[in-house]
Amino acid sequence: MKRIISALAALFCLAALLCGCSGGGTESSTAAESTSIPVPEPESSAPESIEPEPESSEPEPAVLVGEIIPAVAETTVSHGSETAFTAQVLPENAADKTLLWESDDESVATVDKSGVVTAVSQGKCRITVRSADGGAVSDIALTVGAPGLTYIQGILVVNKTYSLPADYDPGVDPEAKAALDKMFDDAAKEGIKLWVASGYRSYSHQNSLYNNYVARDGVAAADRYSARPGHSEHQTGLAFDVNWLDISFGESREGKWISENGWKYGFILRYMKETEELTGYMYEPWHIRYLGTDAAKRVYESGLCLEEYLNITSAYAEG
Repeated sequence: MKRIISALAALFCLAALLCGCSGGGTESSTAAESTSIPVPEPESSAPESIEPEPESSEPEPAVLVGEIIPAVAETTVSHGSETAFTAQVLPENAADKTLLWESDDESVATVDKSGVVTAVSQGKCRITVRSADGGAVSDIALTVGAPGLTYIQGILVVNKTYSLPADYDPGVDPEAKAALDKMFDDAAKEGIKLWVASGYRSYSHQNSLYNNYVARDGVAAADRYSARPGHSEHQTGLAFDVNWLDISFGESREGKWISENGWKYGFILRYMKETEELTGYMYEPWHIRYLGTDAAKRVYESGLCLEEYLNITSAYAEG
């Protein structure tokens, strides 16, 4: 019985406690509502403006000339001639492409500020071209030929239009002879036998030959296969007739080898098929002319005879 009474008493106390807590909570809520504290507005979250960094006021450095490429590395010009030399300037965007020209021997040749070279006397000199900005320099090896000789694009020209002086007597050109010997040696290694049938001829020697041909065949016929004195390439010391002097040589193993390989050694076939109207001479597969390897390669690859390549004529002056 005591336990029951104790339990009831405990329940009564608990109920009373719960009622008290409920009443107090209502008063606190009401008070809180009547005395609410204002909440401050949040500050603007817009980002601060960033000032751009000032651009550099220093100018970009000027582009210097890096390379000068002359149109020719070496050449020969006629005595007393004026020749305009040119050169390519690289890079293309170089700030100052001004070129400065000078000769290391003005007794042989002079050069003006535009690159025009005046051949003063026979000999050799070096033409130097440099950029005004000091970025590059290049040289041209120049040879001035003997008086009375004609050079076009660095090639000594002799035909019916262009002649040689009677006293021009150079003998066989050493460079041409060395190239010829090398060509003959290499041909022999391939079982091709080549030899010189006719080489250098002086003015007087050519005069005798030509007059004999005229006496035998007449002027018109002789002019097709023999040069008048002063007009023969043989007088230059740069021309050679090889093996046998007959048109059949062109179809022989030797003739075909010369035609296909001569340019590698600096030689061209001077009087090609179907070019008589241009060269003034009939087809001569045995007649080769030394130009040097660079020039011979250019002429050979063009497929043109020398007159076509240089855009020149070959005809004796009337009278």
